[in-house]
Amino acid sequence: MRTGGRTVIMDTGFTHLDEAGRARMVDVSGKPVTVREAVARGRVRMAPETVRRLRAGDVPKGDVWAVARVAGIMAAKETGRLIPLCHPLPLDAVEVDFRLGEDAVEIQAVARTAARTGVEMEALTAVAVAALTIVDMCKALDRTLVIEGVRLVAKRGGRSGEYRRPGEPAWADLGSPPGGVGRDPQAPAGGAGDASAAGPAGNGAGEEGRGGACASPS
Repeated sequence: MRTGGRTVIMDTGFTHLDEAGRARMVDVSGKPVTVREAVARGRVRMAPETVRRLRAGDVPKGDVWAVARVAGIMAAKETGRLIPLCHPLPLDAVEVDFRLGEDAVEIQAVARTAARTGVEMEALTAVAVAALTIVDMCKALDRTLVIEGVRLVAKRGGRSGEYRRPGEPAWADLGSPPGGVGRDPQAPAGGAGDASAAGPAGNGAGEEGRGGACASPS
């Protein structure tokens, strides 16, 4: 920045800012390509009656789960275009799943890639857009809808290693799958989408150039 006609070099501590405090896309070309995975979650809070109608498939706009799942997957693929300083990544897989509670729909996204930087923003974007899609599909039934708790749950890969958010319940404990869609709630823990199997909690330090942890549970 400039002070009294002089340029002052700043040490911001943020990898997305250069020495002058200007935004930049971090150069990750010198980093090795590794397999990375990220798990994110969020929820849409709603009236219990709305949950009942979702469970029964009684929503005028149609198949909420199919539309929200595809929306989340498509959004993950567009993350590099939506978030200005994210690197476009060649995604190898994106999974979006749902659980129904008493007054909320829980959303989980798992993103995987082999790349030089992490994939946590893709998982978070998938959750956020799936949640927005559920709101769009249900807003005629319920004006009280609230999106909340969008967060990184677990990650694997990259220099910062593994991370698991403390206190996260197993995915199967968050509710029942809509109409039998999704993983069997009685299935043993340990799959990629099960945060309870993510391994020891890390420090959550961000991977250079991605603004957060990258990768997931195993």
